[in-house]
Amino acid sequence: MSDGPNRGIDRRAFVKSALAIGGASALSACLNRTDSGDVPTGSESPPERQHAWNDALARDDHGNAVEPPHRLLLLLDYEGNGTPTVGEREAVATALSTLDRAYAWSHDGLLSTMAYSPAYFARFDASLPESTPLPDPRALASFEDPTLDTPDALLYLASDHAHVLLAAEQALTGEKDTLNGVDVTAGFNGVLDVAQRRTGFKGDGLPAEHQDANGVPTSEPVPEDAPLYMGFKSGFTKTQATEERVTIRNGPFAGGTTQHASYMRLNLEQWYEQDDREARVGKMFCPYHAENDIVEGTGDNLGTDAAMSKAKPAAQAASEDGVVGHNQKMVDVREDGRPIILRRDFDSTDGDHAGLHFVSFQRAIDDFVATRDAMTGDELAGDTPVGRRTNNGILQYMDIANRGNYLVPPRSKRALPTPRGDA
Repeated sequence: MSDGPNRGIDRRAFVKSALAIGGASALSACLNRTDSGDVPTGSESPPERQHAWNDALARDDHGNAVEPPHRLLLLLDYEGNGTPTVGEREAVATALSTLDRAYAWSHDGLLSTMAYSPAYFARFDASLPESTPLPDPRALASFEDPTLDTPDALLYLASDHAHVLLAAEQALTGEKDTLNGVDVTAGFNGVLDVAQRRTGFKGDGLPAEHQDANGVPTSEPVPEDAPLYMGFKSGFTKTQATEERVTIRNGPFAGGTTQHASYMRLNLEQWYEQDDREARVGKMFCPYHAENDIVEGTGDNLGTDAAMSKAKPAAQAASEDGVVGHNQKMVDVREDGRPIILRRDFDSTDGDHAGLHFVSFQRAIDDFVATRDAMTGDELAGDTPVGRRTNNGILQYMDIANRGNYLVPPRSKRALPTPRGDA
């Protein structure tokens, strides 16, 4: 690795590659090639809500949560026959608690959620209670044809340090005896098998450093300071549901939540080469923002909100302007001024193509479906009275490749639960 001015870029590109490859050799190389530093160990019990990350995240100058830059999704298949045994539950519980003891519940340590799919719960005779519906994933628009993910479980890991994610994976798969100084006494091996790995990143400058993937234009590069491939900031405090709003309130899984995980391939060549900045602002936010230069750079000047108060209702903008913005459409599914889903999505170069892993948490999957229906905006997409076809947000720049639905139990029930919440 050079010591010249591109040293930081080389290091971060290498870290991305190591995380995508995975395995013991990638972990070793990552530790050798990066300044790993000391990672704090877990000193207190993490919150009962697995999705309670906000208090453990860094904050920007406006107070918005800043999510960890490195992400890993492990799609897991149950290796046994029938339903899990007591011994298998104990092994999974011990493995997950080892992660909690090895790393602080912090962006500087390790944040996680362990979730289960409809396919997992279908192996039991009992059904999930009415208080916790978990529908099978499905296409959510006429133009979609996604692969419907059916692993038994999904483990979502996030950290400021890529080597932490690699080491945690190695411990879970029985390939490490110690983890950040903590003995590993149990793993997933023999109980849960890693069927697929999905990796990615999010943060200022990271997409610009990962432009060597298909779907990214060379003539019009991603802005150098953009936190996401499409060039704009997301995750403003007031454009996110609260953790309380997405928490299940009743039944055996009270304190948990539901999770949707999609993978979208991005067409950034069209996004950057077909549209100028004003058009991109109009489609991401709304025409008012584009016409009045409301968005500076990536949008950090907006503070804690996307500033939709001066935007026309979506239907009015579609009719009068022929353009309706993505954020503009989301206003229609707000509750008490806030969305009803909590997004923790991230960019990716999985499959050597620019993409987005859209991960959201919501009290019920129906909340995600309602949000997605608003994004699709079928009623907005037709011809306008002035003879123009509506430019309908950002839909045309992404292709939905995968969809999956999951239940995230509270922490005390996260190890191979039954449909009635036994753990």
